[in-house]
Amino acid sequence: MSLDAVLDVIAAACLLIGALLSLAAGVALVRFPDLLTRMHAAAKPQVLGLLLVLLGCALRLRTGVDITTLVLVGVFQLATAPVAAHMVGRAGYPHEYIRTDLLLTDELAAHLDKVAAGDQQDPAHA
Repeated sequence: MSLDAVLDVIAAACLLIGALLSLAAGVALVRFPDLLTRMHAAAKPQVLGLLLVLLGCALRLRTGVDITTLVLVGVFQLATAPVAAHMVGRAGYPHEYIRTDLLLTDELAAHLDKVAAGDQQDPAHA
């Protein structure tokens, strides 16, 4: 078996596993009950699935320009997905879109109590 055939098999496995992870993330977005679990499904398995798909494409294409483009896509996804998930969680928290009975620690409750009471002096640090 040649090196090209081995790389093609590895690429196919990465593409298949990445597609299944992305499918699982999409199903979880529909099926999970609250914002935090949906946010987890949107951030973690979707990003890993995309990275595996990109790795599979890189193993299959094997040219410098294509690999550079795929690396840039992966870096931008890794940079933006956690920030977007964090902002969605912060935006949805005050509107009761999460189940607080499932939280082990609720670090935002004290902060929101201070904001509601008007104790916060600088709104830029919210």
